[in-house]
Amino acid sequence: MGKKQVSRLANGQALWAGRVSPFPVPVGCVKETGPRCGCFTRLGALAVVALGVRPAPVTAASRSPLPRPGATAGLGDRAPSPGGMGGEAGADGPRGRVKSLGLVFEDESKGCYSSGETVAGHVLLEAAEPVTLRGLRLEAQGRATSAWGPSAGARVCIGGASPAASSEVEYLNLRLSLLEAPAGEGVTLLQPGKHEFPFRFQLPSEPLATSFTGKYGSIQYCVRAVLERPQVPDQSVRRELQVVSHVDVNTPPLLTPMLKTQEKMVGCWLFTSGPVSLSVKIERKGYCNGEAIPIYAEIENCSSRLVVPKAAIFQTQTYLASGKTKTVRHMVANVRGNHIGSGSTDTWNGKMLKIPPVTPSILDCCIIRVDYSLAVYIHIPGAKKLMLELPLVIGTIPYSGFGRRNSSMASQFSMDMCWLALALPEQPEAPPNYADVVSEEEFSRHIPPYPQPSACDGEACYSMFACIQEFRFQPPPLYSEVDPHPGDAQETQPVSFIL
Repeated sequence: MGKKQVSRLANGQALWAGRVSPFPVPVGCVKETGPRCGCFTRLGALAVVALGVRPAPVTAASRSPLPRPGATAGLGDRAPSPGGMGGEAGADGPRGRVKSLGLVFEDESKGCYSSGETVAGHVLLEAAEPVTLRGLRLEAQGRATSAWGPSAGARVCIGGASPAASSEVEYLNLRLSLLEAPAGEGVTLLQPGKHEFPFRFQLPSEPLATSFTGKYGSIQYCVRAVLERPQVPDQSVRRELQVVSHVDVNTPPLLTPMLKTQEKMVGCWLFTSGPVSLSVKIERKGYCNGEAIPIYAEIENCSSRLVVPKAAIFQTQTYLASGKTKTVRHMVANVRGNHIGSGSTDTWNGKMLKIPPVTPSILDCCIIRVDYSLAVYIHIPGAKKLMLELPLVIGTIPYSGFGRRNSSMASQFSMDMCWLALALPEQPEAPPNYADVVSEEEFSRHIPPYPQPSACDGEACYSMFACIQEFRFQPPPLYSEVDPHPGDAQETQPVSFIL
């Protein structure tokens, strides 16, 4: 029992479990073990295990080196891994190897879906050899999440910490079985080759919030195919599903014109330099991506400073989580006007500001909201800018034309009737003279000759139709603003003026 259980060889190698260790051992560095049990001898970065058995005779086979890292070992030489898992899928024997797993939609050109629509497609699977499966399922999920704090990226971290604030709303949770194992067997065998599994499901009819990704939250929808396999991890493929909640800008609230006016006194106390006034109007509240907003504005600069008018579209993101609120605001488009000197005015008669491609307004999610506004402001050197902000709604169904605006136009005219006073003259104008309208030649052409019958005497023999035709183009009495016969009240002459 006092003998050495790890012996030295002439070439500087040590016997390890009856085989020659591939690692060289420096002479004098091998520790002798005691009689009880094996021990670990640390030689720099090398750990040599003393197994407590007598070394077997060294043969040529025992001198063969160990398999190189990365080399494929035979199935007979592979040690079983814990739980039967591990190793390359292609060497799993009867479990088989899956060459590819894909998911395609039936209409790939369809950019987005909305509530109530049908989503259809196929799951494509290619097997290089027979594959043992427990099943194939399809999952469709959609949720809105809002979170911020130290661990907002990971909902639960190693230390158990959670985000400072987090909220979640679920819009979609669907699971379909595309392939199942026969009852009582638990597994099924899929033959080599290409396989196609169609799927079809309908989105909920309830309103679905528009897909969105922001700084403190997101609204995401996805479709995932999961391949369940025995003794190996499940394989899955995932596709994003873009969902939009349609907003029609042709509704009466979004067709209402927006108008605001504000004035600002430049300077302070006794050192004022005069006021700056701003009036802004837009035709409607709702617009769509790609449209240009015509801005009508009037700027009056009565101060002693040079001012610059500007306009911009702002996007405001509001996140709600755990009773707390976060707001993110940034500019998405802007336009600039000309400088306005002291005592001058400037007018924007439909200055265009085009809306870039942005996320439509999100108004139906309880934890994430996306709003837009049009801000027209005046930059005043040495003073706070004068700003007017009008709310906007970016919709998905574009404006259809004048026919849908009858109600809004009527409300617009009922609010502002000052244009009518400009169209009415102060003094009424005289009507045109019939002599200028109907010439003598035309009058003579329309009077047919009616000869007087020989058997009749006087005007009593004329037909009624002849009298009507005779007075067809007769002009009315001349127009006059002064009564030509002020004292002849008793006479029965026709009135010579028209009220």
